[in-house]
Amino acid sequence: MREIREIKEMDNFTAVGIVEGFIDATGKEVNQAWQYLHSTGLAYKLQGWYGRTAKYLIEAGTIKE
Repeated sequence: MREIREIKEMDNFTAVGIVEGFIDATGKEVNQAWQYLHSTGLAYKLQGWYGRTAKYLIEAGTIKE
């Protein structure tokens, strides 16, 4: 079992690492990472998958617009 570390501060690297899965995170932290990517606009500057997923999560009510 891999250790999950506490995410104290979100930044670009951490958010991408969480959603890509190379940084272990809880479900809440995954949602926080997506919210960060959307709020900063980074989700729409990366590959299309990020923007499409962020839009889906907004429609689903998982993250805020």
